[in-house]
Amino acid sequence: MAAGTAALDRYIPGSSAVHSADPRIKTGLAVLFIVALTTLPTASWLFVAGFLAVAWVTVLSTGISPGKILRRTFIALPFVLIAAPSVFTRGGEPLAAWNAGFITLTSTREGLEFVATITLKSWIAVTAAVLLSATTRFMDIVAALRWFRVPELLLAVVAMMYRYLFLLIGEAQRMIVARRARSATTDGARSGGSVRWRARVTGQMAGSLFVRTFDRSERVYMAMLARGYDGAMFAPGQLSVGRMETALAAAILVAIAAAATMARLI
Repeated sequence: MAAGTAALDRYIPGSSAVHSADPRIKTGLAVLFIVALTTLPTASWLFVAGFLAVAWVTVLSTGISPGKILRRTFIALPFVLIAAPSVFTRGGEPLAAWNAGFITLTSTREGLEFVATITLKSWIAVTAAVLLSATTRFMDIVAALRWFRVPELLLAVVAMMYRYLFLLIGEAQRMIVARRARSATTDGARSGGSVRWRARVTGQMAGSLFVRTFDRSERVYMAMLARGYDGAMFAPGQLSVGRMETALAAAILVAIAAAATMARLI
């Protein structure tokens, strides 16, 4: 698999108990974990720390490098940027003020607590999602969602989009190699021409890529129809759950629900 397409695959092979657990259990617990986390009140630091500890203890138990998981969680940064203005717009006890010329920005304790809570909760939730994708193959997640009665059409669109991304990246890589082959470097001259030339070539490549992928998608769809595709997704295999897995999942589910409830009551 080429480097560009390999980067799309989030699964990291391993032999841990988390890797071998039933996809339905992992997917269900991950969704419930994230839902319970988002219901925690603002500034409930003890419970947020508990969810954080659970997420990273699970990461360590998988044998996957924590650095890999940490780098993938940087996708949570946009949530922080969106919530940041709440430091100044949320009412409460003033902490500091900055004169920005035509407006004075006043930070509040409640606003700071709100932003800090959103930041931590977003990061922990993304960590749980990243961990699920790193320990469960994509089609196993789709099969688990199908078992949870997620609409078949939605699953078909998601699965086809995921699979077609590999074809799209591969086609783009071949076009880039062809462009480089036609832009040889000579002594004393820069390869590739001017910025205007590069922009024109990039535009032409984008248009050509669209046409090629559109034609490719038609051929793929016709091939699928010829093989009996009727719009339904099929699970890659029979999924079975052992008694120990069921008992452990139930215990984790009760613990998550209890933590979310206690955070509301305390």
